[in-house]
Amino acid sequence: MSIELLIMVGSLFFLAGIGMPIAYAIIVASMAYMLAAGSSVGLVGKTLVDGVYQSFLLLAVPLFIVAANIMNAGTISDRLLGFCIATVGRFKGGLGHVNVMASLIFSGMSGSAVADAAGIGKIIIDMMRKDGRFPAGYAAAITAASATIGPIIPPSIPMVLYALISNASIGALFLGGILPGLLMGAVLMAMNWWISHRRNFATEEPVPMRELPAVTVRAFPALMMPVILLYGIYGGVTTPTEAAAVAAAYALLLSVFFYRSLKIKTLYTILVDSARSSAAVGIVIGGALILNYIVASENIPSALAAYLVDVNLSPIVFLIAVNLLVLALGCLLDATTIILVIVPLFIPTCNMLGIDLVQFGVVIVVNCMIGLITPPYGILLFVINAVTGIPLRDIIREIVPFLIALIGALLLLILFPGIVLFLPRLFGYDG
Repeated sequence: MSIELLIMVGSLFFLAGIGMPIAYAIIVASMAYMLAAGSSVGLVGKTLVDGVYQSFLLLAVPLFIVAANIMNAGTISDRLLGFCIATVGRFKGGLGHVNVMASLIFSGMSGSAVADAAGIGKIIIDMMRKDGRFPAGYAAAITAASATIGPIIPPSIPMVLYALISNASIGALFLGGILPGLLMGAVLMAMNWWISHRRNFATEEPVPMRELPAVTVRAFPALMMPVILLYGIYGGVTTPTEAAAVAAAYALLLSVFFYRSLKIKTLYTILVDSARSSAAVGIVIGGALILNYIVASENIPSALAAYLVDVNLSPIVFLIAVNLLVLALGCLLDATTIILVIVPLFIPTCNMLGIDLVQFGVVIVVNCMIGLITPPYGILLFVINAVTGIPLRDIIREIVPFLIALIGALLLLILFPGIVLFLPRLFGYDG
């Protein structure tokens, strides 16, 4: 490792350790590297601007953020909840199942775990806490756990970012996330059912079956969004970025004209909030692109790949080792930073070991989502604590069983690549 790289790494850890936002820490540490190497600091700005503005795919990120915020602001969430209560609320621990199913459906619209937790998640937590049906900590924990499904089932902002750094097919990644997302929902529902029986949680009054068609019709337009997205991409009608624009436009049309639940003043607030969120993500992306440029110029990914191949590491052992590392980092770093800064180090090794980049990407994104609920710094835990006021210690105590269930699902995705690759191959992916 060169002295310049040591200076950069030392600066990065120091700045992050004293509380500087990670994006700014990366940019300042990169400048320190350039100065130590005798290069022009202007390269930092050039790399940032070129990386952000030359990637058409990155336009999908703010568009999906807008779509998620519109969905949260209108009555679409309420209609989806009514559909979920009618279908799974009748089983033991019913509102827990409703919580998971709502996340499965909403994930097909938002692409963001935080949007899921802060929006529809808050509504369900209030329902679960009403009349003491569920402990507050449990309601918050299952909401945080189910929100991790958001970026797995398409659309997915983290998968867009992974496609940016790996050149993997975004359409194949979106399709590859469907079965893993359903698997995550199944293990969470199973854990909720088991805990509900052990702790004798409430069962909801069943919605009569004759009312189910009417409830489904009310929710049907919202349920169509993931179908429209996937048809647009795989039917050759739109690119992934254009599909994101379609998602935002469709959400707007539903809220304003079909459901008539969104006013112009609210739309202005949505656009401002979306711009702020997009800018925050953009700064992290820009910083990561600079760091990736430096890491590539130091030839670190190729050297790491060559070393791992020389020690004759099997693909399964490599995947497990990388996922253990990402799980550990997920306790400290957000998913965007891990995908943009850490994951590019391992892409050349995946190519050398014959690991499919779509499987690797989906597994990494699932792993990063698990990191969002892993104590002590899981971002979703703090988000739900902020929007509900439920003590963090209560949420952390109840999250452990769901964390174990999700790690079990992650292990299945590592050991059985077909879970990820079945649908992409069915639609012509040749990986």
